[in-house]
Amino acid sequence: MIKIAVYICRHTVLSSLTMAQDCFNVANQLAGQRLFQLSTISDDGLSVPLKGLSYPVEGDLARAADADLLLVPAIGAQPLQTIKQNSLFIEWLRQHPQLKLASLCSAAFMLAAAGVLNGHKATTHWHLADSFQQTFPQVKLAVDQLVTHDNLRFCSGGAQAGLDLCLYLVQLFQGDWLARQVASMLVMEYGRGSQRRFVPRLPPVQQQDIALARLQRWLEQHYAQHITLDHMAQQLHCSPRTVIRRFKEATQLTPYDYLQRVRISAAESLLAQDRLGIDEIATRVGYDDRTAFAKLFKQMTGETPAMYRRRFWDLPDN
Repeated sequence: MIKIAVYICRHTVLSSLTMAQDCFNVANQLAGQRLFQLSTISDDGLSVPLKGLSYPVEGDLARAADADLLLVPAIGAQPLQTIKQNSLFIEWLRQHPQLKLASLCSAAFMLAAAGVLNGHKATTHWHLADSFQQTFPQVKLAVDQLVTHDNLRFCSGGAQAGLDLCLYLVQLFQGDWLARQVASMLVMEYGRGSQRRFVPRLPPVQQQDIALARLQRWLEQHYAQHITLDHMAQQLHCSPRTVIRRFKEATQLTPYDYLQRVRISAAESLLAQDRLGIDEIATRVGYDDRTAFAKLFKQMTGETPAMYRRRFWDLPDN
């Protein structure tokens, strides 16, 4: 039996906690035996105030030392503030580097603050990536990945990716067959691939620069046409050099990069909704060369167009 200690603090995201509990409980039910034993712990073994409730726990940090795995659920969207308020736990982690540790989403900040991710590959929510990299440069952040496993360290990125990690742990400890059965019972796609495909392709339309906002909307309507920098400059009534400068200041992208993202976003929509061939989709979104289109699509999404489409349609590659 695999003993998993689940750390709870006042910042624990309840949905992240219950998601993990559901996954391992379903694994036990499907197996017809208790393969995973979960116990909740806190710093001092006392109940934790959580979302207006007093959440009971079964032990303190000493119980984690005897577990096969210590799992830390997500801690919300302000992880840098949270780690300051969990100094006791972080110091305890620092003193127990030999433990097998797993973090769900933003909880990677807790592990990183203790130094136990230094030199290891890890991931977290894509929206927190810049903050994480700046704060913990010694961690090998692989934010494109939904799940990372490096020696005794497991991490996941994004809310639902916590379930990806739990399924991965079921597979690791009890086999692929059971993990797939659990995923089916939870109506969850098994092995969802890269986190990259969930990152928004486009920055928001500008509110302060009205003219640039008009250009963004124009590109989103005419992306399939042959568009040059001169065409964009005409829409903005300025020089090509000014277009580049204003675009980069407002979106951190060049106009050309923005156009490519518009096209790939349109391709994603067609792949998900239509049975069009990939050659035709490439043409419809503005690419004459299927190879160039496929290369750019994989670069932005982490999947080939055929792989992306198979998640929506039961079609052969073409």
